[in-house]
Amino acid sequence: MKKIPLSALLLSALYVHGSYAQTATTTPIEHVIVLVGENRTFDNLYGVYQPKKKQTISNLWSKGIVKADGSPGPNYHLAAQKTAENITAYTPTPMIKAPYANLPQPYAAGAFGQRHDVPDARFPADMANGPFQITKHVSYGAHTGDPVHRFFQMWQQINGGNNDLFVWVAEMTGVGPSNAPIPFAPGRTYQGGIAMGFYNMSTGDAPTFKKLADNYAIADNYHQPIMGGTTVNYLALATGDVTFYTDQGKSGIPPAKMIENPDPQPNTNNWYTEDGYRGGTYIQCADLSQPGAAGIHAFLKKLPYHAFNQGNCAPDTYYMVNNMDPAYSPLGEPLALGADKFLLPPQTIPHIGDALTAAGVSWKWYSGGRNDGKNVDKEYCAMCDTPSFFTSTMTGPDKAKLQDLHQFYVDVKKDEKSFPAVSYIAPYDSLSGHPGYASESSFDELAADVIARVKANPELWKKTAILITFDEGGGYYDSGYVQFIDFFGDGTRIPLVAVSPYAKKGHVDHTYYDHASILKFIQRNWKLAPLSKRSRDNLPNPVTDKKNPYVPLNRPALGDLMGMFDFKQKP
Repeated sequence: MKKIPLSALLLSALYVHGSYAQTATTTPIEHVIVLVGENRTFDNLYGVYQPKKKQTISNLWSKGIVKADGSPGPNYHLAAQKTAENITAYTPTPMIKAPYANLPQPYAAGAFGQRHDVPDARFPADMANGPFQITKHVSYGAHTGDPVHRFFQMWQQINGGNNDLFVWVAEMTGVGPSNAPIPFAPGRTYQGGIAMGFYNMSTGDAPTFKKLADNYAIADNYHQPIMGGTTVNYLALATGDVTFYTDQGKSGIPPAKMIENPDPQPNTNNWYTEDGYRGGTYIQCADLSQPGAAGIHAFLKKLPYHAFNQGNCAPDTYYMVNNMDPAYSPLGEPLALGADKFLLPPQTIPHIGDALTAAGVSWKWYSGGRNDGKNVDKEYCAMCDTPSFFTSTMTGPDKAKLQDLHQFYVDVKKDEKSFPAVSYIAPYDSLSGHPGYASESSFDELAADVIARVKANPELWKKTAILITFDEGGGYYDSGYVQFIDFFGDGTRIPLVAVSPYAKKGHVDHTYYDHASILKFIQRNWKLAPLSKRSRDNLPNPVTDKKNPYVPLNRPALGDLMGMFDFKQKP
């Protein structure tokens, strides 16, 4: 037997287990960078985008809801918002009443430098009932109000696919009753019609995202996977699944204050009993006696197809459906848990980092503000630093793969072979594009900067796909089709842009996608299996009819993003 030098054995071990191990790919793409902004629906950003010739698109402009100048179009009524009534048990499809005569004047809730408790005087009080162009009233880059984006609220806003209760839910329910120190109350939710705002690329808004759509590929049927906000959707981006309350690593019962109860309080119209950023977060959705569970399950049973895994609700499990922070500090220190600590206990379900490590594929998760070392920096989004929720990462060697965004700026200049095969970028809060404390323009500029840095390394660029998306839609209106997959979603459409030398130039992809599609792309490229038996990366690719490419015939189904690329073209 030929003797193998010790140095070769060490190199072999490093190849398999080291930080920069690589394996063969099924496409020319050897690096995937996922850049995540916050809180924009497809219509909020691309609602008036006009694609190149021979391409079609589904948006406000193509449907005649608005004209190219942002004014109401001949089909403006298709987006009209309605009032409703829900005075008994929670339902995702409340009883519809009359349409609004005019949109209630928007508020500037959460907007940097603006008052939250009075209507935003920058917007008129008599706007038409439908979508409005934000930049007809404020400058591009101005801070505007933050629409409601929570789990039970979004189910009602979408209203079975009619998309006509965004304003009513914001006005009647808002972010829920448990939100001290701000005194929300029935009829005092500080929302108005802000959810109906959109940007207009035809008049100069979002210049980077327009340029990317013209020169690379976008998807107009990509969705947030879970109804609601940031934490659940970032977690789905990494797991294709939802997390749950744990006690010593096993499912447990959370404190009573943290259990959702969206049933309306007595003598109110849809004012939830327990919900909010300092209240309800968990739902035991397999138990139909739990408030909120029966209504959604009844809706799923009426679908013309079967929900995935019968709704994906395991017995005796309290799933987290709203926002919480991880129970580890950025340094990996366990944080104290308790009824007054809105922290998700350490999670044990598999995430994409676990699968990549097991396969010897290198990865990193870059988060803006992480170098602060403690979860106190307002620029650091702990709930966006997704692997920090997991015991497997925070108590093992993979913890070193969670790094500050500044390290990306260093890594992207290095030799292509030393750059991680898969990387995620969660921005600084002020650059995330989140309405309120950030602006859409900030993320537009960050996306341009990240792409420019990758292109400045030609050897890296020619083997890279940059996938730019958003965690969720932020409660903004969207006119697109929604496929109801299980108890948890899908939710509204959000943008997805594929930037790569192999991306189809100017292409608009109509395939049905959500965050699990990014997992499927990574898995197909590196020959990885689905993360678990219940994760959505198990779903088949859609089969469609040419007459309606947006609705899979084999529902529920999710694509793998491969249709956005042409791997025969030369980089």
